[in-house]
Amino acid sequence: MGFGSIWHWIIVLIVVLVLFGRGRISEIMGDFGKGIKSFKKGLNDEDAPRSVTPPPAQIPPSAAAPADSAVPSSSDTVQR
Repeated sequence: MGFGSIWHWIIVLIVVLVLFGRGRISEIMGDFGKGIKSFKKGLNDEDAPRSVTPPPAQIPPSAAAPADSAVPSSSDTVQR
């Protein structure tokens, strides 16, 4: 009785069915199939070209607020 014998695999199958039950094995195989499908989808998503738009250009702070702004400071206000 070698490792590749048909009787060996039949006995292993019977032991697995007794330990886990028929419903549990089909549930495990279903989850295994979903995992493989999800893995393949992830690989395909990674290979697909993405249409990402570049971020909008940002204005540097020095150009946004010039040194002599129109808002008067406390020293520029006239006291009455």
